[in-house]
Formats: sequence, structure tokens, C-alpha cells
Amino acid sequence: MSNPSGNGRHVSSAAKTSPHSRLLAIAALVVAAAALAGSLALSLALSLRACPLCFYQRTFAMSLVAVLGMGLLLDIGGGGRLSLLALPLATGGLGVAAFHVYLELSGALECPAGLFGLGTAPQQSLFIFAVLFALLAMDSAGADSSVAWGAFRIAQAGAVALGGLLVVASLVANPPMPEAKPYSGPPDICRPPYRAPSSH
Repeated sequence: MSNPSGNGRHVSSAAKTSPHSRLLAIAALVVAAAALAGSLALSLALSLRACPLCFYQRTFAMSLVAVLGMGLLLDIGGGGRLSLLALPLATGGLGVAAFHVYLELSGALECPAGLFGLGTAPQQSLFIFAVLFALLAMDSAGADSSVAWGAFRIAQAGAVALGGLLVVASLVANPPMPEAKPYSGPPDICRPPYRAPSSH
């Protein structure tokens, strides 16, 4: 329902962000900013090098900070719409992080420890993108009263599917891993583990 404003234009009641929706979007922004700060801290404070998969995840975190920050600043998040816009980015980061951890657990990669020694850097990334995805999915699940419920559900599914395409594009474009070689210390970048050839 819309109400006339003083200048003769109509302002939609759905255009304003509900307190609950705004709270979820702010929480997502805080988590995304923490993800970005943690990623930069690994490089700038701990002098670790980001591998291509790490760069993709950092880019998704940067994009989430920009989209959520501007969306909240301009108050365009009514009815979960801002979270719906950000959902493909969270899906993309989650998918790349999940593949990264899969490579690690399968023995194809060894990765540096994360902040405070809590798991590895990819495992921390997977956790934080899972939290981001959950927050945005919860908010976007609140259908906008100005849009038909079925259309909103289709848009939500489309946002996740778009995020899946971003994952595929990221992984297809990912450069091949370097050859494993004898290393002089613990990993400062995600790398294939070196296994000395058998002597017999």
C-alpha cells in the first residue's frame, strides 16, 4: 500500500527497511567486514600470501561489504531486497571456500593456519561465509509485501543459482596449482604438499 507524500509523489511502505530486516542486514555487514579485515590481516600482519582461491574469497567479501554498506546507507533493503541482492555474492564465496576446504581435506593442498590458530585460513573462510549465507537467506526469506510470494521465492532461488554460476566461473578460471617441491618451512600460502620419493 502506498501513501501520498507532501510533494504529490507516492511512497511505498515496502520501500523502507523493517527493523528486523535492517538488523539482519547490519549483522551481515559486520560479518562481511570482519571477513575482509581478517583476510587482509593474514596478508598484511602475518605476511601470508593469498593463493588464487583466497583472492576470489577476498573479492566476494569486499563486494559484500560494498553492496551491504551502500544498501543500508541508502535504505534500499525493504522486505529483504538488499539481502536478496547480496545473496549471490555470499553463495559465491561459500562455494569457493567449500571447494578450497575440500582440496585441503583431500590432501591436494596444505594451507596456513588461520587467525588465532583456529583452524586453517580456508576453514575460517568457509565458516564465515556460511554465517553470511545464513543471515542473508533468513532475511531474504521474508517476502516483500509488494511482490507476489511465488515471484519472491523464484527470485531467491535465482539469486542462489547466480551465486552457483559465480562459483563455477571462479573455479574454471582458477590457474593450475604449482608443482610440489621441498619446502623450507610451514606454508605461507596454500600449496600442494611435498612428498619425498620413496627410496625403494
